[in-house]
Amino acid sequence: MEKKHYNILISGGGTGGHIFPALSIANALRRRDPEVNILFVGAEGRMEMERVPAAGYEIKGLPVCGFNRKNLFSNIKVLFKLWKSMRLAKKILREFKPDIAIGVGGYASGPMLKEAQKHGVPTLIQEQNSYAGVTNKLLAKKADAICVAYSDMERFFPAEKIILTGNPVRADILESNISKEDARKELGLPADKKIILVVGGSLGARTINESIANSLEAVGKAGGYVLWQTGKLYADECIKTAEKYTDVVKATPFISRMDLAYRAADIVVSRAGAGTISELQLLGKPSILIPSPNVAEDHQRKNAEALSVRDAAVMILDADARAELPKELVSLMNDDSKCKTLTNNVLRMALKSSSEKIVDKIYQILQKNV
Repeated sequence: MEKKHYNILISGGGTGGHIFPALSIANALRRRDPEVNILFVGAEGRMEMERVPAAGYEIKGLPVCGFNRKNLFSNIKVLFKLWKSMRLAKKILREFKPDIAIGVGGYASGPMLKEAQKHGVPTLIQEQNSYAGVTNKLLAKKADAICVAYSDMERFFPAEKIILTGNPVRADILESNISKEDARKELGLPADKKIILVVGGSLGARTINESIANSLEAVGKAGGYVLWQTGKLYADECIKTAEKYTDVVKATPFISRMDLAYRAADIVVSRAGAGTISELQLLGKPSILIPSPNVAEDHQRKNAEALSVRDAAVMILDADARAELPKELVSLMNDDSKCKTLTNNVLRMALKSSSEKIVDKIYQILQKNV
């Protein structure tokens, strides 16, 4: 019997935290069958509309956007866009005829997977966070499977549909086998100092940047060095600050080789997005997490707490970071046994081969529906 090449639709996006897992799943599907037909569906104007074609996949955009909880009247336009998105989603289903639809969270996955479920297309959803998003909670009842990265997700989803797979992460980060010394050399970092890697996302995070600015003097005195990814929004002011501490910090708007940056680092300071946390778990990096307060359902705080209660990371709340980060950083830099504890505990939480496990489940569903 001739092998069937499936039509697989992947929907979602909005942030790197949704897009990287989606692309990892697509790449794993392509490894399994190079002739698989994959179509992405994203939200118009969001970063997936650039990132997905750059990775070699076709994408269609829906005009969907998020509800404005502060200004309820502006939601009339949102509802119109949602209605338009549902109609477009129906047209995509009719033309592409997917064998399965996969939702990774983000604006577009709601209308797209809702339409798929309405038309009897099997669906799988991937929830990256320890606190489930609204869209995924609404889709869960009719989903065939729900792939999660944390235990205890029965609070949100039907237990019999849950599979603990972990979050797929960028392959280059895991596959890099460069030594710490060579990574530092390549990035122009000192060989003999504790290196602190600071990441606040591609746009940057004001609180993290201001907290690091407050910490530079203390870090310098303690013999540390900071590799500071400022994000593009705050690059100018952060680089100006860094110029006063040239022997303590290297500031850059963006780090293209995150594999080298992770390898070079002794400690990571970061927001608590699901993707970053999965990378820290797989690499066993001691970290200080400063969850963003500006996210739906405060999910970053819940992500960070899932680690801090297991002594797998240090958590500092956004409101306290400017005052607390300098002393926490110096304390961790000087405490090798605490760093070792954090490393051991965070490695224990790591879930490997996530995208392969998700693809196994996708094929199980497809073969059941043949």
